[in-house]
Amino acid sequence: VQLQASGGGLVTPGGSLRLSCAASGRTISTYAMAWFRQIPGKEREFVASINKSGVRMNYADSVKGRFTITRDNAKNTVYLQMSSLKPEDTAVYYCATNIIGNFYQRAASDYQNWGPGTQVTVSS
Repeated sequence: VQLQASGGGLVTPGGSLRLSCAASGRTISTYAMAWFRQIPGKEREFVASINKSGVRMNYADSVKGRFTITRDNAKNTVYLQMSSLKPEDTAVYYCATNIIGNFYQRAASDYQNWGPGTQVTVSS
């Protein structure tokens, strides 16, 4: 499966963005999915994950209450709605699969099929 993240950009503090992760090559309906982010010189950081059916989610404390992960299996796409953005949310955002389906896992090493990320910059 190939993943393509999109929707990043420049936004002012307090603003919103919606990221999309479009999958191709096979269905992702049997996979848990997650969003991670990374800034230069630091390890990839867990942001949010969602189970196969889309009814259970897991969030990093730093984004809880501000970000929402959803999925549309019919469109083979996962989304990350980001609100009340802060400068510290600035990073490259990546999506990935968990082929075992363990959405509660937060280590990047538990996820696969990383695609190119999308840059999110929060600045005034």
